[in-house]
Amino acid sequence: MKTLLLAALGAASLIPATAYAQNDGGDDGVPTNTRFQPYFGVMGGYEDFDSEPNNLGIPGSTEGGIVEGVVGANFDLGPLTLGAEGNVAKGFTGDIDWEYGAAGRVGIRAGKDSMFFGKVGYRWVNLDSQGINGRDHDGWTYGGGVELSPVDVGLQQGDNSNIRLRLQVDTMGNFRSIRPMAGLVAKF
Repeated sequence: MKTLLLAALGAASLIPATAYAQNDGGDDGVPTNTRFQPYFGVMGGYEDFDSEPNNLGIPGSTEGGIVEGVVGANFDLGPLTLGAEGNVAKGFTGDIDWEYGAAGRVGIRAGKDSMFFGKVGYRWVNLDSQGINGRDHDGWTYGGGVELSPVDVGLQQGDNSNIRLRLQVDTMGNFRSIRPMAGLVAKF
């Protein structure tokens, strides 16, 4: 499964890079170097699965606090943004030991530099209760959120910022979990 994840992340990273390489840029007033935007971030949150066992194999009432690292890239198409990202999360309270996954994103610009986004991907969950060699439970994940720029909330002057406050909510499987997250994302 980890090989599949790495292959998916590699393939997803080629899409924006290929589009960027084909853009000889600047004709629409947007500088070429701002179209391709790699980013990384750190977020924290909590995941709470249903109280009943589910078809993902995750026991009922599984929950826990998590801290997550994300890395990805966006390709800016004016008001629309396409992207791909990977994530790794470590549980610090509760039942979750590790989580990792990959997702594609579509965003719509709001204001000068903020964005509303939706995402769809695949995630693996490893639980403390199943030991170090326990099975990874996997399934589709989807959700949405917002990235708020300091420029749009009046904390910074200019047209854009490299830092964004990210708020998102994800679910796994057929709405079998709720996973609110918040953190900072830095683009470069």
